[in-house]
Amino acid sequence: MTRIAKAFELLKQQGRKGFIPFITAGDPDLKTTVDLICELSAAGAALIELGVPFSDPMADGPVIQRASDRALRHSFGITEILSVVAEVRKRDDKPIVLFSYLNPLLQYGFGKLAIDARAAGVDGVLVTDMVPEECADFASSLRANDLDMIFLVAPTSSDERLRLIAEKASGFIYAVSRLGVTGARSDLGGEAAQLVKRVRSYSTLPVAVGFGLSSAAQVAATWGFADAAVVGSAIVAEIERWSNSPDLVARVGEFSRSLIPSIN
Repeated sequence: MTRIAKAFELLKQQGRKGFIPFITAGDPDLKTTVDLICELSAAGAALIELGVPFSDPMADGPVIQRASDRALRHSFGITEILSVVAEVRKRDDKPIVLFSYLNPLLQYGFGKLAIDARAAGVDGVLVTDMVPEECADFASSLRANDLDMIFLVAPTSSDERLRLIAEKASGFIYAVSRLGVTGARSDLGGEAAQLVKRVRSYSTLPVAVGFGLSSAAQVAATWGFADAAVVGSAIVAEIERWSNSPDLVARVGEFSRSLIPSIN
């Protein structure tokens, strides 16, 4: 059982739901990223999504686009991001998922990435623009190194596609709450609940819902039908807000704690 599977199993045993924060590696810098991951873990994260900055993040709204732009100014790559995870592992064992677009991983090399990611302490990989029809080589490399491969599903995903993703995915399935790019929204609509219901007709994996969540009320509502709630842009916006403050890590931790409903 992978560390991600164990995390969701523990939540299930405790009758709880998961809180999954997202941050961009290297925003504002790599050292602070280490401290942020550890703080988010202490704040109550079930697992953490670590974004690989990319120059053309098609699925991301302006907040995460700006975070990628800030991070890329430091001129680092996958090697340095894996070093961040290795440093975190000296202090914390909460599951970490690399959240990336295909190009940076393809350039690094799938086989090498799987080996190095496992050695660093990564638990899974989500490639935003990797389609299940073309994932065989990458999936094989991840499986050989006991890493989970997480897929996105959307309200527009057909039943046939949900079935295919269910066959390929491990760890959990990430359900996009709505169409469009990432970014905090005041109204999530009802598409997410229906999508989770559809996913569960094909898979027994936990389902996490993200895109648009920015408050404890929205997290609580999501917990009503999903196994975990993902908050990204709202947290990244706090990092941007406090980027020049010595209290950045504490402020982000405080904000993240405010996102976790007391009902959990």
